[in-house]
Amino acid sequence: MEGFMRRVLIGTVAAIGLGLMMGAAGTASAEPTYVGVKKCRTCHKKELIGNQHAAWEKSKHAEAFEALKSAKAVEVAKQKGISGPPHQAKECLKCHVTGYGKPATAFDKGKLLSEADGVQCESCHGPGSDYKKKTTMADHAKSVAAGMWEPDKDQKICTGCHNDESPSFDGFDYAAAKKEIAHPIPEDVKGKYIEIEKQRRAEKKASGGT
Repeated sequence: MEGFMRRVLIGTVAAIGLGLMMGAAGTASAEPTYVGVKKCRTCHKKELIGNQHAAWEKSKHAEAFEALKSAKAVEVAKQKGISGPPHQAKECLKCHVTGYGKPATAFDKGKLLSEADGVQCESCHGPGSDYKKKTTMADHAKSVAAGMWEPDKDQKICTGCHNDESPSFDGFDYAAAKKEIAHPIPEDVKGKYIEIEKQRRAEKKASGGT
């Protein structure tokens, strides 16, 4: 009986230890996932916060995938020896589609992002699952701590694609590019978005608005 109890105790301790190890491994392997521009625009289409979504829609980034279907893209691909249509070539898609080549586990609920949306927010700001909440995004420091990238402070985020590996690369002016793609949050709203939004809703309700 004593030997039996000893084996049970050893087995129990081993099982607990294995469970803790698996739990720790699961936590360590958890990576932020891509949520997509539709999630980002929930807040970033609002004029109060600067309507960054509208700025993105007008940018070349939003048309990055469709641009690969142009006659110019086809000609460049031929000159560079890329086989097949550029909008199907991995050499092009890796920078013209957000999250291209990533496994399904890299995307929220395993849903890949639409190729048609080209270079979305998270190509420049990083996978957003850990910083997407309004309470996090309302505080820039919290957003960065939660994994949001800062392309306006780190040139390498841009040159990951804007480099001489690109068939059409003809140089990259980081300072000029930042100005061209700028989509800032208004200074008087930074860090106060939630409070201002609540105040406006209260004022609207008090005035009889819906």
